[in-house]
Amino acid sequence: MTTLVIDASIAVKWVVEEEGTPQALALRGRAKLIAPELLVAECANILWKKASRRELTKNEAIFAARLLQAADIELMPTRSLLETATRLALDLGHPAYDCLYIALAVANGYQLVTADESLVRVLERPRNRPLRDRVVLLKEAAGI
Repeated sequence: MTTLVIDASIAVKWVVEEEGTPQALALRGRAKLIAPELLVAECANILWKKASRRELTKNEAIFAARLLQAADIELMPTRSLLETATRLALDLGHPAYDCLYIALAVANGYQLVTADESLVRVLERPRNRPLRDRVVLLKEAAGI
């Protein structure tokens, strides 16, 4: 079975209906999914934002968190990724938290699946292009 790294933009789609939810749910049956431990904090923050914007009620956000807490995803420690993620953030000019996901994918020879189009745009720049093959947009991930 294929192993994929996913980020919070994918995991939240499992519990909140939004564009890409069917594709994100389909990944769950097709691959072993892993993520850095950071995923927990990012998902909690996304649910808080959605509740703050009244896209979710407080109870819906808490229920979504409970579902994510039980999701079949292997959370990986991030300490060993710190230097690589920092280098990537500096080289890409992109936030380090996103670079932790890339660092995990690179360190293990996996692909990162994301719905974060801004991250992919950064990787489309010519000097960043070598990393682009490690990152797949959710809408491109159907063949994985």
